[in-house]
Amino acid sequence: MTLRLWPRRLAAQLALLLAVALFVAQAISFTLLLRERRSLLLEQISGPAIARLNDAIERSGNGRIPPYERGRVRRAAANPIAPGLPRVTGVETLIREGLVESGHPVGRIVTGIRPFNPADFDWPRRRFGRRHPVDELMIAVEQPGGRGWLVTRSIWPRDGMYLVWRLITQTLILYGIILLPVLWIGRRISRPLRDLTRAAEHFDPREPGEPIPEQGPLDVSALIAAFNALRLRIGAMLEEKDRMLGAIGHDLRTPLAALRVRIESVEDEQDRLRMADTIAEMNKTLEDILSLARVGRPSEAETDVDLNALVDAVVADFHDLGQEVTFEESGRLRLKLRPSLMRRAVRNLIENAVKYGHSADVRIDAKPHEIAIIVADQGPGIAPDQLETVFDPFIRLESSRNRDTGGIGLGLALARSIVREAGGDIRLTNRPEGGLAATITLPR
Repeated sequence: MTLRLWPRRLAAQLALLLAVALFVAQAISFTLLLRERRSLLLEQISGPAIARLNDAIERSGNGRIPPYERGRVRRAAANPIAPGLPRVTGVETLIREGLVESGHPVGRIVTGIRPFNPADFDWPRRRFGRRHPVDELMIAVEQPGGRGWLVTRSIWPRDGMYLVWRLITQTLILYGIILLPVLWIGRRISRPLRDLTRAAEHFDPREPGEPIPEQGPLDVSALIAAFNALRLRIGAMLEEKDRMLGAIGHDLRTPLAALRVRIESVEDEQDRLRMADTIAEMNKTLEDILSLARVGRPSEAETDVDLNALVDAVVADFHDLGQEVTFEESGRLRLKLRPSLMRRAVRNLIENAVKYGHSADVRIDAKPHEIAIIVADQGPGIAPDQLETVFDPFIRLESSRNRDTGGIGLGLALARSIVREAGGDIRLTNRPEGGLAATITLPR
């Protein structure tokens, strides 16, 4: 699994960016401080060494160093610095420049760092190495004319880790002083965004809801204001759609009812029955279209329903019509549903099973967290790639359009919309023994 180093929340991203910026600033500051400190250290070590070497060269006109200088500058016949010791080229350059400016030409200048030994220093004792660990810097200057080497020693501080810990400490202090308040401010800035996210996740066009307070920075408050306005516009559009659907239903049902009355005067009974069937089919199609359009804003309230009794009543209606529908009754199952809509969904599934599978076997499978209403038939089933397509409105796999297998392809679409509005879902599966099983799953 890939590790996600980049945080997902706004406040955490702001804090991370600030932390990286502080660290980079501290690293740049540390680099500049280290360079300045090293330059100052070179000057502090080179200056006294140049003075001691100049004084020793001037006092040793006969080639000998006075006794009182032996603690600071010594003479050696050969270079006393081992080749493997670390060198400080900056000190060598500064000493050469200082001696040349004083009119003392010299040969080679060699430096070397070795562990500190207090016995090598004869001047008044100092407490070296107690506060910070130090090393000894040896400086050897070759005198021209084969007169040997002048050797002096200096203290070389060994404080690399001290500076690193100093940088870490400063960074932690800055994080505590700056980063924690920024985290708090970032959470306050992102709080309106979290409120907006929750409002969008729980947005329900059926509920007017309270507008979200327009808080936070200008960009965030403008976004919240736009969401509040959008929610009002959606509510107004849905209200207008309901009024329009009501008017359409009224305007279409009235002439259909008039036609139903007028066909009674038709003398030919066969023609009269065909006209009546056509009007009934038009009424059913109109009812399906209006029901599908109103899903999501039902006028029926949720009530405590015995699901077993609801399904049994739907099956009884099919028995009255002489349809071959069986139902395995179970115990009482109480759910909060919109009963008329749920009856419509179950009826549509049974109708499909009877039309295309000639019979329907209905049963309820109750589980701890969900309830399944299963409608099985003995038909030919559906191709696997069509199991989801048939839920699209106006989709029919049987294309004859005759009234025996009638409808306009809204039954499954309406049933799924009703069940999903109740928090469940519908799925179709081909049975191994043949036929199709339509399963309504509802949460308990």
